[in-house]
Amino acid sequence: MVDYGLARKAHFAGRGMVATSHPLAAAAGLEILREGGNAVDAAIATAACLTVVEPTSNGIGGDAFAILWANGKLHGLNGSGAAPEPISIEKVRNLGHEAMPRFGFAPVTVPGAVGAWAELSARFGKLSLARCLAPAVEYARHGHPVASVVGKYWKRAFRAYGEHLKGEEFANWFKTFESNLEAGRPPAVGEIWKSVEHAATLEEIGRDPQSFYTGALAKQIVDFSAKFGGFLSLNDLASYAPKWVEPICANYHGHEVWQIPPNGQGLVALIALNILAGFELKDDIESHHIIFEAMKLAFTAGKAVITDPKFMAISAEELLSSAYAEKLRQNIGKRAAKPASILPNQGGTVYLATADDQGNMISYIQSNYMGFGSGLVVPGTGIALQNRGADFSLDPAHANALAGGKLTYHTIIPGFLTRGGAPIGPFGVMGGYMQPQGHVQVILNTIHRGLDPQQTLDAPRWQWMQGQKFEVEHHFPRHLAAGLSDLGHQISTPPDSGGFGRGQIIWRAENGALCGGTESRCDGHIAGF
Repeated sequence: MVDYGLARKAHFAGRGMVATSHPLAAAAGLEILREGGNAVDAAIATAACLTVVEPTSNGIGGDAFAILWANGKLHGLNGSGAAPEPISIEKVRNLGHEAMPRFGFAPVTVPGAVGAWAELSARFGKLSLARCLAPAVEYARHGHPVASVVGKYWKRAFRAYGEHLKGEEFANWFKTFESNLEAGRPPAVGEIWKSVEHAATLEEIGRDPQSFYTGALAKQIVDFSAKFGGFLSLNDLASYAPKWVEPICANYHGHEVWQIPPNGQGLVALIALNILAGFELKDDIESHHIIFEAMKLAFTAGKAVITDPKFMAISAEELLSSAYAEKLRQNIGKRAAKPASILPNQGGTVYLATADDQGNMISYIQSNYMGFGSGLVVPGTGIALQNRGADFSLDPAHANALAGGKLTYHTIIPGFLTRGGAPIGPFGVMGGYMQPQGHVQVILNTIHRGLDPQQTLDAPRWQWMQGQKFEVEHHFPRHLAAGLSDLGHQISTPPDSGGFGRGQIIWRAENGALCGGTESRCDGHIAGF
């Protein structure tokens, strides 16, 4: 057993479990499980509740991905939306941008989360969509006390958005997310915040999710976009549908690690694990050096090609081949190399995992990207629109070049672990480009170090930033940091752990018992029975 001084133990339950970043959202999922819903129903309830209690990281206007074990097999759902058909590199450049902006209508892509909720509910749910959304409606209408970590990021975002959002189109963001008690400031930690417009929208979605894509809600979204020169059209929304996909995997020391295929960046984690599978890793300086180098190689490869799969010059299967892993492996030397520079964006995402006593388990992730997203809230709806398109390139030669109707490189990735084809369970670590790095660390801590889910999440994390620069947490072993510095890695420790992601894990034991871990770096919580 390993104790990192955080005094947190793994959680156990026999019939059902929900793990996520907010206690009220976990409780909402548990409520649905106790009522007879399954893991999918619980995931929808939890996800919807997170749009209310953790709007700093996700919303109704974002995207979602899921990997679930149901009916004896894995299923993958890509709930990401494309760039609007009318948009183009030329149009964005004509607005005065040399790179894709973070705020405004240019980075807004078609929101996919609502479609994902509806598709999951229709195919695998037991309870109605309206029932699953009911806890979120309750919190939105009557309010909830702002949690500690959520409040910290709400305050930080309010300050940043106040500096950058100057146009009339952003006015409703401030109206929606300011304190209900005093205009002009964010709600404080412990203060009750509510959004009756958010509640009404969730009720409308529960009655008819297609309202979001072809009905009254769709018209409100498009009218708002048109008023301020945005690109979204009714056709963009009406033509959207989430896609069922076959998850991709890497075989790693007798286990299968599963990810959603591109346009998601889960491929980066699998490339890294394929590289590492050729080494005998230990808990020493040399092994950490190899892991760091493998992560850089995987990211450099992934960022060069991952985009809408229709535009990829090389397939995921080729990138996951043993020959390609060996080719990359040969690039790892005795000292830190300087690969092509990647400047990660900091993301805003929520992750959750659920399991029930019928064998169902789901790994689910949802995001508006970069905190609250684009800074745009559709008037009268509470719908905060995502800025996922900020990851597009304005270089026409780049694989992820902006184009109308195209899916962008997507950071959010759910993970799932099996052994011999049998499910072990869902896992994930959210947070922009930290995500594949967090996934690799979860697998290494679980398989090589034998840590339980809570120990795995509490273990000190590292993160590649760019070039030879890595950040490590304050409790990362000092002798390892010093040894890695001697090998040419530029090691630094930020003042807090906010950039190292937030994870959740649920493993199912052979006897059916559920063992979970939740994130100590946020308001993480596990609810089970």
